[in-house]
Amino acid sequence: MGYAVVLGEALVDLLETEHDGAPVYRQAIGGGPLNVAVGVARLGGESQFVGSLGDDVLAARIRDFLGAAGVGLDGAVTVPAATALAVVSFAGAEPDFRFYGEPPSYGLLSADDLDADLVAGADVLYCGSVVLLRPVVLAAARRAWALAGGLRVFDPNVRPRLLDGPTALAELREVVAEFAAGAHVVKLSEADAALLYPGEPAEGVAAYLRELGAATVVVTLGADGALLAAADADPVRVPAPRVNPVDTTGAGDSVMAALIADLLVAGEPGEPAGWVERVTFALRVAGLVCESPGGATAMPTRAEVLARFAG
Repeated sequence: MGYAVVLGEALVDLLETEHDGAPVYRQAIGGGPLNVAVGVARLGGESQFVGSLGDDVLAARIRDFLGAAGVGLDGAVTVPAATALAVVSFAGAEPDFRFYGEPPSYGLLSADDLDADLVAGADVLYCGSVVLLRPVVLAAARRAWALAGGLRVFDPNVRPRLLDGPTALAELREVVAEFAAGAHVVKLSEADAALLYPGEPAEGVAAYLRELGAATVVVTLGADGALLAAADADPVRVPAPRVNPVDTTGAGDSVMAALIADLLVAGEPGEPAGWVERVTFALRVAGLVCESPGGATAMPTRAEVLARFAG
């Protein structure tokens, strides 16, 4: 089994909670791509995190956390910046993220920083999330996409608070189309789809991304499971398992992690039915993540998933 390269951001989440009746914020290591890298490792795959990390105590904690989780740091670079913070509030179905730190520590990975051999040798390359809004990292992601010798997976992971200016959404939509066109798998949330393509049902979004060139598209639908569009089969809705959710942070990232881990083990399924099995398992991983607080810290092992959903 080979390895996955996960290119994107690592930061520190400050999660809103309550203590003695007063609002407080709990520190947690996060970032969608970091969650993916940790999830892949926990599920038995080998992953390498590629991104820029700050030069402070928080960045040291991120490095220690990733190392303890079994995630490689051969492609991570240290930059002279304080670690970016994401303050996360919970007022609806989707967490509200507000980002602090300029320049953001995660937004300083350049194309010249890439370890070309590491990227080219990966069996799976993941790109996506908020780093795509930073021109320097976008250039690095484009170079990585071109270097990739294995399967390419993409997740836009849109954060509306970071869309600055009247043209930002249209520009992001163009970037999404660019990466989707060369992707073996695109995973996006229902909220991502609604923001990128207002008024378009999940089936229409999946069909559009497949027309662009994406081989397989998975649109996560929260408690309603996911929509899967694979090969030439009609899109199907895969139900989510019944769980007792306490925190949805990282659930979508865990779906991507599970898909990548299975791609490392067995490559792309030959039939649409194989994709249904993959997405079913990924939704079980997400269900278990929702039953624990935190994002990266909630990523389960394969044995834990099988035990939770035995039978």
